[in-house]
Amino acid sequence: MKNFQIAAMAALVAGAVLAPFSAQAQQNGVTRTDLQRHDLSAPGREAIQVRVDLAPGVAFGKHAHPGEEVIYVLEGQLEYQIEDKPPVTLKAGDVLFIPAGTVHSARNPGSVKGSELATYIVEKGKPLLTLVK
Repeated sequence: MKNFQIAAMAALVAGAVLAPFSAQAQQNGVTRTDLQRHDLSAPGREAIQVRVDLAPGVAFGKHAHPGEEVIYVLEGQLEYQIEDKPPVTLKAGDVLFIPAGTVHSARNPGSVKGSELATYIVEKGKPLLTLVK
């Protein structure tokens, strides 16, 4: 019984920690799947990996992260607007590095689902993303 209580408490704590992270970017046509989260050897930093799927024609607005983001496009094509630079369109197999705090947005200009593997190296304890107007 005691082991069950410990396991139940651990599940509640994990849910409380990950729920806000997952809910931040859920919107129609955008699906975020949390894959892993680990502390790093650098003090106060953690690595987070997320799969992001965008339906055709869907965009995710301007936002920034409290650390670096490395994007690997898994399927389809995705267009990224990074600050005031010209948009960059990537296809499956392409990668993109986004520096910490850089305002960017993404959209799927294609006719099929676009998916990315996003790896974040961020400050622990801060929200994974901040929406920008």
